[in-house]
Amino acid sequence: MKISIVGATGYAGAELLRLLASHQVAEVKYITSESQPGTAIADIYPHLTRFYPQTLTSLVDLEKLAAESDVIFIGLPHGHAMEVGRKATAINPTIKIIDLGADYRFKNHAVYEEWYKVPHTHREAKTVYGLTELNRSQVREAGIVGNPGCYTTASILALAPLVKNKLVDLTTIIIDAKSGVTGAGRGLNLGSHFSEVFESVKAYNVGGHRHTPEIEEVLGGLAGEELTINFTPHLIPMPRGILSTCYANLKAGVTPEMIDEAYTSQYGNEYFVRLLGRGGYPVTKNTRSSNFCDLGWHIDKRTKRVIAISAIDNLVKGAAGQAIQNMNVMFNIDEKTGLDNAPVYP
Repeated sequence: MKISIVGATGYAGAELLRLLASHQVAEVKYITSESQPGTAIADIYPHLTRFYPQTLTSLVDLEKLAAESDVIFIGLPHGHAMEVGRKATAINPTIKIIDLGADYRFKNHAVYEEWYKVPHTHREAKTVYGLTELNRSQVREAGIVGNPGCYTTASILALAPLVKNKLVDLTTIIIDAKSGVTGAGRGLNLGSHFSEVFESVKAYNVGGHRHTPEIEEVLGGLAGEELTINFTPHLIPMPRGILSTCYANLKAGVTPEMIDEAYTSQYGNEYFVRLLGRGGYPVTKNTRSSNFCDLGWHIDKRTKRVIAISAIDNLVKGAAGQAIQNMNVMFNIDEKTGLDNAPVYP
């Protein structure tokens, strides 16, 4: 497969390149950057030396890039991917688009515009939300996939069995999630400087994080009704990883065994979801640099709540790895191709 990466210099773009280097049937054709065209990618990311001799190009020649690619990964800020997708699919109707940003994640474009403050310019696109474990059959037929966000992936995978099987009160869902600093991106920002982050933990965007409506839309679709959640993200002084701890009140009559069955039924055959079971404690270090999501759940009999916990690597299962997993499904090849690696430990 001929692959191009539009916006390759961010952390997710670099992670795509790292993972694709060991993908048996993928050839990276073009990599683009509007900020550093003409620069060798290995000069920006020396760890890619010997794997990629390419020089970054500009997106000016989109026609050539689209015509010569089977799939385009887009790693651009929100508001830009839909223009690339619209033009690329017009040039090459058979091309596959996988957007790692937010432009193609929402079914409700008005919600996207409200939270991201830009108009949606590709409303006619037929898109699929690329959480493979939930939407595999749709992803297989998709031309454009909106790759989920990192907090979103961890939280939805943790809550989906509970919501889908109507085991919890939908008005009581609370998500408390922590992310490594790479989730803030590679751009210079005072809040992610070493001296600001080291030996400190902070909450941010309380009540207003843009992954909130994404989680609500997907969980609402599983529940068959709209829902509202409390989602609070935190920044943790580590490079990678997300730990999402999710709370909800159990409905009357729901037993621990029913909770166990819901998770086993949903994920028992999913390779990239590792069920630690009732009483399990996912750890971010155990998923580092891998496409795995570790899940555990607890029943608090005293408060009649279920607490579901998930751990992922925000750059892999929360971004680049999930994008490659979606690509594999879209091209009907083994879903594990290029991703079947043990986590890095310690």
